[in-house]
Amino acid sequence: MKVAIITGASRGIGKACALRLAKDGYTVVINYASSDAAAQKVLDEVKALGADGMIYKADVSNLDEVKNMVREVFNTYKQIDLLVNNAGIAKDEYLLMLNKDNLDRSIDINVKGYFYMAQQVGLKMFRKKSGTIINISSVSGSYSIPGQTTYSATKAAVNMFTKTLSKELSPNGIRVVGVAPGFINTEMTEVLPEEKKEEYFKAIPLHRFAETSEVASLVSFLASDEASYITGVTITIDGGLSA
Repeated sequence: MKVAIITGASRGIGKACALRLAKDGYTVVINYASSDAAAQKVLDEVKALGADGMIYKADVSNLDEVKNMVREVFNTYKQIDLLVNNAGIAKDEYLLMLNKDNLDRSIDINVKGYFYMAQQVGLKMFRKKSGTIINISSVSGSYSIPGQTTYSATKAAVNMFTKTLSKELSPNGIRVVGVAPGFINTEMTEVLPEEKKEEYFKAIPLHRFAETSEVASLVSFLASDEASYITGVTITIDGGLSA
């Protein structure tokens, strides 16, 4: 048995990762922050695939809630083999129109949340000298898009966090890898005006957005033994946008 915690797993990329890892035989812990019904639906789908799992409501930017979640998961399953740091928010706005609350919340979730989760799960992995931490970043961490100053800064922080944490943990058998998606078909991109989508399609050599399942497939590979020599890098999956 292997146990995975996926943050922000009630929808989008997190949900796709939960379902793919369930297919891979993982026991899946579905972390979420708001919708009980959505999280329960993902758990039902996980169990329909023949996998075990649980849901756990926690705000990853709250260290006490993170500690409680990791403690309960570890006490329940006696191990944590994989963390997919995925919970995040995107508040697009130009710097000159910056809202302080949006800035604070973005840093809290997109940066502090990753730090807290990796720290608490890393402490459990350290006992076994094995495990994998996968940080979901974004192409925006290295490719600039106007209006994403805050989001880009937080994702660039995740990229360097991945590099540095890998050097701290890899000598102890814990791999740390990043995944940087480009435009993905999720609730976030569904609301884009059609003319804006067409503009982005033209900029992407593959002329389409990715499916969440394609990101989940990459996460599945990076979590597997086949990727046992990969650590400290962030792999971009953006259809060639940033090439």
